[in-house]
Amino acid sequence: MTELNGTVVAAFEPVRDVVEEHLRSGAEVGLSLVVERGGEPLADLWGGHRDAARTQRWERDTITNTWSITKTVTSLAALLLVDAGELDVHAPVARYWPEFAANGKQRVEVRHLLSHTSGVSGLDQPARLDDLYDVRTAAARMAAQAPWWEPGSASGYHVLNYGHLIGELVFRLTGLSLRAFVGQHLAGPLGADFQLGVRDEDLGRVADVIPPPAGLDLSALDPGGVAHRTFTGPAADTAAANTPAWRAAELGAANGHGNARSVARILDSRTRLLKPATLDLIFAEQSNGPDLVNGLHLRWGIGFALPDRRTLPWLPDGRIAFWGGWGGSMAIIDFDRGVTIAYVMNDMGTDILGSTRSAAYIQAVYQALDR
Repeated sequence: MTELNGTVVAAFEPVRDVVEEHLRSGAEVGLSLVVERGGEPLADLWGGHRDAARTQRWERDTITNTWSITKTVTSLAALLLVDAGELDVHAPVARYWPEFAANGKQRVEVRHLLSHTSGVSGLDQPARLDDLYDVRTAAARMAAQAPWWEPGSASGYHVLNYGHLIGELVFRLTGLSLRAFVGQHLAGPLGADFQLGVRDEDLGRVADVIPPPAGLDLSALDPGGVAHRTFTGPAADTAAANTPAWRAAELGAANGHGNARSVARILDSRTRLLKPATLDLIFAEQSNGPDLVNGLHLRWGIGFALPDRRTLPWLPDGRIAFWGGWGGSMAIIDFDRGVTIAYVMNDMGTDILGSTRSAAYIQAVYQALDR
């Protein structure tokens, strides 16, 4: 029998019912879902299985690759430095990372990195996934490149290199790797079970990701276009997330390992401590239109996406910052309602952003909140 564990407050019983039905029907393999308000859980649910064969139970402390909701934690790392007055989002990246000025990038600002509008959304060829595992060398290659489009003119999703760009700023300012900074200033002080990569002692409780039935089809893309260059610079196979090399790496764009509880705790607790002026930066719109890489109509603030009904009709309007991970995971900070929502799973859907499961859970959460 597939079991759902955890607790909900009375108003969130319908949320539990929706999750339980997805587990019972087999639509969901293993997951965790948390809704937190002011440090207190309104819902903290986990269950299902860690493996596709459904032989290993998803436990309370199960962690898995969170894909691109890793970027929300990486963004928050940068915003902590902004909040402390050490990083100016309107300053040229080259102020902190002089080598980045090469090849016409002297006017690229920090906010462009944080909003995916920098023009540097991947590595020039030749590019292999292994290249990203050497973080400092890969960042140096990005600094030497010319931008692939006019910086600031549009977003081009920084699929796998977002953490290299932001992480290099963190390193230049603090002397700490992004992995160490997240551990020391975000996850560690909160006791949040989140890390970039996986420590050896935690490998035994990792749920492998279950790839979707089909990978990305790049055949229709212009080989010289931004999208093709990004998705091949380097190409990522979902199965790579289950390899020792991926789990040993520091990929601030895509290899955070945790569960919904740890993601919600970090985002809820740390954003509540940011100064109002720093929070306002999140909602300073940097781009609004079709993304040059993933093709979605996106609104980017500084560090987070902002609601856009054309892309996610089930996400309300308002003062909401969010992003999702490949296959369906979601991280949402709703400042209007004072809640943070996180959903992490192992069975990947086919959509680039969100999934039918994400939509069902988030809609149920908002129905409970708005009663």
